[in-house]
Amino acid sequence: MKAATINEIKQELTTLPPYKLAEICLRLAKYKNDNKELLTYLLFEASDETAYIQTVKNEIDNEFTGLPKPNLYLTKKSLRKILRSLAKYIRHIGSKQAEAELLIYFCTKIKEGRIPIRDSPVLVNLYRNQLKKIHTVVSTLHEDLQYDYQRDIQQLASLV
Repeated sequence: MKAATINEIKQELTTLPPYKLAEICLRLAKYKNDNKELLTYLLFEASDETAYIQTVKNEIDNEFTGLPKPNLYLTKKSLRKILRSLAKYIRHIGSKQAEAELLIYFCTKIKEGRIPIRDSPVLVNLYRNQLKKIHTVVSTLHEDLQYDYQRDIQQLASLV
């Protein structure tokens, strides 16, 4: 079975009555946890993006407190886990500015955490890739925001 295009789905959804639309959303949320999380964000948290970003930052803080710093292998695995969840939250928000802010916060936590990333080429590459992502995202933002974020990026780039 071939999936319909987004445009076809959009046209079909506009013709459905509200109760049928609610049924479809509930059915989507029932079978996949990612859909449920996205629906939760859209219904309850999308109205206050700054509070959601702060919640994500608090979750990152909690993850970093349990980071096994002496063991670089476990540190690498933990950082990748944090990045996976961070990518999910960024997809939920869908805002380039929020993406830049959260990625900068992640890199700042690595820098503040005194993780010896220079001892592991994998961690160096992970950090550099995040800096590249930040550069890419920031380049699409307004000039004033770019200037604000460039200062943060320069401080982060000094680590590697």
